[in-house]
Amino acid sequence: QVNFIALNDGSTINNVQIVVDLSNFDEEMLKLITTGACISVNGELTESIGSGQAAEIQAREIEVLGACDNTYPLQKKGHTMEFLREIAHLRPRTNTFGAVFRIRHNMAIAIHKFFHERGFFYFHTPIITASDCEGAGQMFQVTTKNLYDLKKDENGSIIYDDDFFGKQASLTVSGQLEGELAATALGAIYTFGPTFRAENSNTPRHLAEFWMIEPEVAFNDIIDNMDLAEDFIKYCVQWALDNCYDDVKFLNDMFDKGLIERLQGVLNETFVRLPYTEGIKILEEAVAKGHKFEFPVYWGVDLASEHERFLVEEHFKRPVILTDYPKEIKAFYMKQNEDGKTVRAMDVLFPKIGEIIGGSEREADYNKLMTRIEELNIPMKDMWWYLDTRKFGSCPHSGFGLGFERLLLFVTGMTNIRDVIPFPRTPRNAEF
Repeated sequence: QVNFIALNDGSTINNVQIVVDLSNFDEEMLKLITTGACISVNGELTESIGSGQAAEIQAREIEVLGACDNTYPLQKKGHTMEFLREIAHLRPRTNTFGAVFRIRHNMAIAIHKFFHERGFFYFHTPIITASDCEGAGQMFQVTTKNLYDLKKDENGSIIYDDDFFGKQASLTVSGQLEGELAATALGAIYTFGPTFRAENSNTPRHLAEFWMIEPEVAFNDIIDNMDLAEDFIKYCVQWALDNCYDDVKFLNDMFDKGLIERLQGVLNETFVRLPYTEGIKILEEAVAKGHKFEFPVYWGVDLASEHERFLVEEHFKRPVILTDYPKEIKAFYMKQNEDGKTVRAMDVLFPKIGEIIGGSEREADYNKLMTRIEELNIPMKDMWWYLDTRKFGSCPHSGFGLGFERLLLFVTGMTNIRDVIPFPRTPRNAEF
C-alpha cells in the first residue's frame, strides 16, 4: 500500500510527488504529515508511471521538521482574495501568491537589466523629503515630536525648530525632482524605490505605499520619452513570458484566461500616440452615439480610468500614449507647448488598468517654470535647489514614472493592486 505526498519548496509552481510505501514508515509519524507541514525527504528520483508528472521520488527516509495543526487556515480548497488578505502572513504559501511574488522578483530584475544595458545609472533618491513633487499635498508626515504636546506660535502654527530635521518633513511622493538633478549630471538615470501617497483612495488600483520606477534622461524630448516608455514595457512583458512562463500560465489558467494573449498582444502592437484633444473628440463621439460613462467628458477634464479604458479596449484595441494634456490638470514641471494651453505630457494607457505610466518633457526654461510655480502658489523655500538646475547650464530633459504594482497587475492578470504587493498599505490598513 502506498500514499502520495505533494511537496513544494516555493521555487516553482510545480509540486514534486513523493511516493510513500506505508510498510516502511511509522504510522504515528505519517499522521503528522498534514496540509502545511514541513518535511524533509530522502529518496530515489524515478520516472513516474502515473499521469500528471514525469518524475517522482520513492521515499526512503522522511523527517517531520515542523508539524502543522488543524487550525491552519489554508486548507485544500479555493479561498477568496479577500480572505487571503486577512492572512497576508500566510498567503505567500498559496500557489497564486507564490506565482505572483516570483513574477514580482523577476520584474524587478528585468527593470534593472533594461536600464543597465542601456547605460542608465541607478540613482537613490531620499525617502524622507521636505518637498512635495506633485504639489498635491497628500503626504505622510515624519516627526519625532510629541504629538500630545505640540509647541505652536502665536498664529497657532506648529513650531518645527525642535523636530528632528528642524523643519516639516514627509515621506516622498516621487523621486523625480532629485532624479532630474542626477540626469543633468550623469546623463541617464533611473530610480526604483518605495513611494507614499496619503490620499484616501480605497480603489483596486491605489496603495498608500507602492514602488515606483522613474527614468530621467538629459537631451530626451517627448518623442524619445514615448519611445523609451514603449521599449521599456515591452522588455518587461517579454521578460515575464521568457522567464516566468509556468507562473504566468498558472495565473492565465486559474484567473484570467486572456492573460497570455493580452501580454503577447502588447508585444505585437505599436502603441497609438494620441493628442489629448483628439482623445476627447473620440470620447465625445462615443457619448453622442449613446455610450454611457459614469463621469462627464469635456475638454479640460482629467480622464477617469473608464475613459482611458474605452480608448484602449474598445476604440483602438491596443495600448495608447495620450499626449499634450491641458496644463491645468498636470504638474507644474511639465514643458508648455506653444499653444499656451497644453503641456508635453504623456500617459501610457493599458487594457484593464488604465494609466500605467505618467511622464513628460520637463520645463527647462527658468522664467516659465518660475511663473508656473507662482501661479500654483508652491512654497519656493523648499524648491530653490530644483530651480538651480534651470539657472546653471540647463538642458532639455524628459522622464516618466511607472507604478511597479500597476505593471504587476498587468503581467499577473490580478484584479486588485493589494494582491501584487506582499503587505498592502491602504486607508485603515497597516496589518503585518
